[in-house]
Amino acid sequence: MATSLLQVRVEDSLKDEAARVFENLGIDTSTAVRMFLKRSVMENGIPFRMTLPKEPYQADRGFRAMQEISEMAEKNGVSEMTLDEINAEIEASRAERQAAKR
Repeated sequence: MATSLLQVRVEDSLKDEAARVFENLGIDTSTAVRMFLKRSVMENGIPFRMTLPKEPYQADRGFRAMQEISEMAEKNGVSEMTLDEINAEIEASRAERQAAKR
């Protein structure tokens, strides 16, 4: 069976990250590319969904919200609290509310 050389240009970081993923799967990059090509032929197309979201993704809103929360925590002196301390504060607040209802 004749073989051909296929060259693809990709960023070094992408190549390295993908190689680590493939290594964890027990295959090398060449095998992964051959698998992609074979599956493309079997599917008669790209072997995964390629769709665009119906509405634009607004990641910047979530990022801004996290920044605001961080700034408020810093301003209120609670930015360095541990999860245990946060949970203790929540429990104390709940207990106060329960006591106030009685």
